[in-house]
Parts: sequence; C-alpha cells; structure tokens
Amino acid sequence: MRIERKIIYETIGGLRMERMFIKDILKEDLVGSIKLKGWVYKIHNLGKISFVILRDKTGLIQLVLDSSQREGLKLEMPIEVIGEKVENEKAIGGVELHVSKIEKIAEVHYDVLPFAINMGEIKANLENQLNSRTVSLRNPRVRAPFRIQEEIVEAFRNFLKKECFTEIHTPKIVASGTEGGSEMFSVNYFNTRVFLAQSPQFYKQMMVGAGFERVFEIGHAYRAELHNTWRHLNEYVSLDVEMGFVESEEEIMDLEEGFLSYLFNHLNETCKKELDLYKIELPKINKIPRIALSEIQRILLEDFNKKSPEGNIDAEGEVIISKYIKEKYDSDFLFITKYPVSKRPVYTMPDETDKGLTRSFDLIYKGLEITTGGQRIHDYEMLKENMIVFGLNPEDFNFYLDSFKYGMPPHGGLAIGLERLTMKLLDLDNIRQATLLPRDMKRVTP
Repeated sequence: MRIERKIIYETIGGLRMERMFIKDILKEDLVGSIKLKGWVYKIHNLGKISFVILRDKTGLIQLVLDSSQREGLKLEMPIEVIGEKVENEKAIGGVELHVSKIEKIAEVHYDVLPFAINMGEIKANLENQLNSRTVSLRNPRVRAPFRIQEEIVEAFRNFLKKECFTEIHTPKIVASGTEGGSEMFSVNYFNTRVFLAQSPQFYKQMMVGAGFERVFEIGHAYRAELHNTWRHLNEYVSLDVEMGFVESEEEIMDLEEGFLSYLFNHLNETCKKELDLYKIELPKINKIPRIALSEIQRILLEDFNKKSPEGNIDAEGEVIISKYIKEKYDSDFLFITKYPVSKRPVYTMPDETDKGLTRSFDLIYKGLEITTGGQRIHDYEMLKENMIVFGLNPEDFNFYLDSFKYGMPPHGGLAIGLERLTMKLLDLDNIRQATLLPRDMKRVTP
C-alpha cells in the first residue's frame, strides 16, 4: 500500500512535515517528500555528487546530495533532511533518499573523534569506550544490550503482573543493612550516619505482610565490595520479588523458571535484530536442574578434582559445574539449593529436615550466579532469636521486626542482577558492557 506523507498544520503558522524513522522508510511504500533526522555516519564525496549515510536510533539510510548540500558536513553532526525515496538495490535496505533540503541541527566541536563509530565492534579498549560513553553508545552493537535490558524489564513486569504481583518502590537510604554492614556505603544524612540500600529485602517482606501479598521492584542496589573484576559492580539494578503464602522455596524456583521461559520467548519476538548482532539463539527452557550444594561440591571434587570453599563454590567452580550441567542436562541454568545457615542472611528459613541447612538457592547461568533466593523466616520469635544468634541487636531492627508481630504469612523471594543476566545472555566479556554508566571501585564518571 502506498502511503502519502502527512503534513501537520501548526497553529503558530506555516507547515511542518512529520519526521519519520529510518526503519519505517525501509518497510513502507511512500509517496512524496520525507523528513529524516539523525547523525552523519559516513561521507563519500564523488565530485558533484555525495553519498552520505544517515544514522538514527533505528538504522541507516543512504542520502544523495549535490556538492552545495554537503558543504560543512562532518561525521556525527546532527542534521535534518527532506527528500524523495528512490529504489536502489545497491543501497542499504535497497532504498536511498534524494535530498532536496538539508539543515544542520547542531554544530560539532571536535578535532578527532575518540574512536571510529562503525557498525561492528569498536576498535578501542573498553576503558576508552567507557570514558567516551555517549560516543561509544552510538554504535548499534554497543547499544544493543540496553535494548535487551529494556525488554527484560518489560517482560519481568508483565509476567509478574499476570501472576497478581504489585510493583513497589522502596527507599534506597536506609538506617541499617539487610545483609551486614561491612559492605555498605555510609551517607551523611543531616548529621546522622545512614546507608545506601544493599537490597529492598526488609521492605519487600514488610509489604507482603502489609497485605500486598505479592510484590516486585526494579531498582538500584549498592554493595561496597572490594572487587574490581569483570563480574562485579558497586551499583547495579536488581529485579526483586517477594511472594506470600508459599509452601516452600520450590515455589520461588518455579516462579523464576516460568519467568525465564516467558522472557526467552519475549526476547525472541522483540529483539531478534539485537540477538542477531551477537549471534545468539535463545533456547526453549524446560525444567531447570535443582541440585543440593553438597552434591555439587562432591561432583566438583570427585569428577574434576576441584575443592570448594566451605559452604559455597567459587567462581571457577561455577564455570566447571555449568559445563557439566550443560553436557548432562542440556541446560544453561542450574539451581544450587540447601546452603548452610552460616552462609545465608539472618532472615533465611532453616531447613527443618536438614539441620544446619537453609531453604535457599542460587541460580547459575552459563557459569555465573545471577540470582539468590529462598524462603524467609516468617515467625516473629524465631526471627528475633535468629538475629541474636547472628550477633545482631533486635532493637536495631524494630521497624522490620514489628511487621512480624501482626501475622506474617510464610513467604519467599529472589533477586536477579539485571546486568549479570544481560551479560550472560549475550555472552559478553565484562559486566560493564551491560551497564549503561558503570560504577565500580575506580569509576564514578561519566
């Protein structure tokens, strides 16, 4: 169907043509003048004629200009053009725009670009790319992880809403830590020492008891960990869930399993272009293996001669066991269950059938832990006593503990690291590639 471009009348007088995105031009049969806006990506001067590649957020298109129109153009200059669409099988997408009018929207003020912006991988190291982040993000491949993240968040929200969850927003300035104070950033809050939240854990539990029953949050979390590795950040986005009236931690794993299946189907539908950039094919998720930590440690030791730290496995162990699970179960995911009481936070429900263990789990994805979750203690006296065992003063947590006096149902939840999930989904080398503006031990700008 041939579509006439719309002309919109402005009340202040005159005519304004509606701007189109490049992706729409490539798929629509258009008649008449077309307006585009974007950045100058490439310039090819051929005497009286120039071919300029225009880039907007949706793609590239070839512009055909005469010598007067190309005057003063520089790479990455924002421009506006009006012209006629012409079929050309040699051009990008099989079409080009013959320009009748061009306008520089803004000047550029550089001598040399920090690095060339091409359609493949940028030929600059990651540190240089992060130092000039707004330039590197103009590369579609660099920007693709954040399109993926947008849809992860969208799928997370949609999936949970269908399961009768309510989205909440909790404070990020807190009086005490949820998982201890050694890894917390302190803040001067009107001459009182407070902290940046490690997680919304206490608050999401409180909201379960407040009557919301099922809650989720998408928000930043802060960890003052002394790590500066490919997998660590000091500020990250956490996808948090808490669900009331559960029978056991198995329901929480069932929920995440359902979400991941929903997510992969959603990404295959909405992000094919971005997945293709990284040559990623997302498989159908079936049942994710659930194996106790003690059994995982046994496999690592007996089959791979790999010793594990007490009550956990290390980063190398995560990689080894993931390869084992992939070969044996054809799964990129693994739930490791039944962690010791000593290695889990104070609110974690002990396992009454296995003394010294908890009803908790981690989810490993392609050799990296992306989720921690489990059932929580819901009894007031039991939680209070556990705080004392952990060396905490219950009076410091009255704002949290009081919620358990008035009838808290059995509940559990989980937290997924958005950047870690994105990194492993696209097989990226460094978590900073999946972080818009990273915050780590050495970086607080840009």
